[in-house]
Amino acid sequence: MDATLRRSIYSIMLIAATGMMVARVANVEFLYEPSLYKAYPQRKWPDKAPEPWPTYSSNDRARWATVKALVEDHTFVVGQRVPDSNDPRGYHDEGLVQTDGFKSVDYVLHPERQEFFSTKPPLLTLFVAGQYMVLHDHLKKDMVRDKWEVAVPILLVTNVLPLVLALFLLSRLIELYGRTDWGRLFVFGAACFGTFLPTFVTTLNNHVPAACCVVYSLYALAAWSKAGNRVRTSSEMREWYPHTGDDTTPEEDNPGSPMRLVVVGLFAGLAACFELPALAFAAAIGLIILMKQGRGVIWYVPALLLPLAGQAFINHKAVGTWEPIYAKFGGPWYEYPGSHWNKPKLWEEGKEEKPEHPGIDFAEEPKEIYTLHFLVGHHGLFSLTPIWVLALGGMLLNPPTRGVVSWLHRLTPLVAAVVIGFYIWKTNNYGGWTCGPRWLFWLTPLFLLAMTPAADALGKTSVGRGIAYLCLGASAFSATYPWANPWRHPWIYQLCEYMDWVHY
Repeated sequence: MDATLRRSIYSIMLIAATGMMVARVANVEFLYEPSLYKAYPQRKWPDKAPEPWPTYSSNDRARWATVKALVEDHTFVVGQRVPDSNDPRGYHDEGLVQTDGFKSVDYVLHPERQEFFSTKPPLLTLFVAGQYMVLHDHLKKDMVRDKWEVAVPILLVTNVLPLVLALFLLSRLIELYGRTDWGRLFVFGAACFGTFLPTFVTTLNNHVPAACCVVYSLYALAAWSKAGNRVRTSSEMREWYPHTGDDTTPEEDNPGSPMRLVVVGLFAGLAACFELPALAFAAAIGLIILMKQGRGVIWYVPALLLPLAGQAFINHKAVGTWEPIYAKFGGPWYEYPGSHWNKPKLWEEGKEEKPEHPGIDFAEEPKEIYTLHFLVGHHGLFSLTPIWVLALGGMLLNPPTRGVVSWLHRLTPLVAAVVIGFYIWKTNNYGGWTCGPRWLFWLTPLFLLAMTPAADALGKTSVGRGIAYLCLGASAFSATYPWANPWRHPWIYQLCEYMDWVHY
């Protein structure tokens, strides 16, 4: 197939995926599902018609609250705890933490200052606050009064546009990585319709931006490395670089430019700011650069550290500590009176009766059971997105090219194993109320590229293509199932709950 025709098919799929994402964002609204209140009778059905909001869950409400506080009050503080002798508790809380549309369990209380903060890292919040500042200060839009006129454009700029660009660049990487027409098109179709990234564009989150930064870093790495282009023929090179007639890129596109390593490092660092375990990805990229051109790390490492240092500095200015707020989980910042995360202590001390089903945040399972469900069970990486089984197979195959692509292919299993092992070891709640293993979503670009050799191999036979189609169909089903709210349990968990097999 001519490469021009492939690019046309990529464009068709990308435009369709973009239209679907924009439509979902334009229709963003928290809905009260009757079936949810039937399954969880302890959740009180509203006594009167609730005010509509484009915020979905504790996770995004805590982010929106900080954005509002930054722009309107010039502070990261989203509430205060005030001593109150008239209250039986001896205190009452004020601020956004008690405001409809912003109530959340994802707040911490500064032990000394008695001020509430979001648990979310601040760098992404600052980026969103910059957008709200334009809307608020120059267009006179208010987050409470003009909910959708604020939320929709911000979600488009923060989630949709970066993801569209990432998908476009991913199509270029697939062109370099893939060896067959069918395999390339299948992988890009999976990228557009078979992952949870488009599912999460309707909510303010860190997973989509992190995955986009991984793509940007990989693309800059491929541009820096000449190895990615060695497998190209002269005609293929002219399609990528129409202004040259030989097998090398022109001087201004010289992949050895150190400035490209700066771009690689900046986006790898941003990915780690949004998803701390992405440091494993950053380390892998650093190792590749070191093996390819040792002096390249002189450019890569400072660029990598720049966003990380910036986030630490902002965090210190905001709350007076260099370490991320979520690193304080399990201590007084989280387990203050009235906190969602203080409940287990009250149950242990007998101050409150532990409910029969305390909720997924307090799941108590042996690690082997947790691992099973995390990988192939009700919140499973492979059961919900079976195209990743193909990615696993692709990791076992020899990489299609040499150089940087070859090293990336070999290091992807190690990065994935480190990240998955970390979350299995450190967590117990599958990411809470969410439609999939959201902590692993940033690995999506790596998995897609790793899947390419498997897709090339499967495309050679009708049986192989059939297997791939089934995996893609099941993955697309899982990604589309939470159409109204990505902060809902996966369909497999809902089925298990309906059958009374699992209930937290």
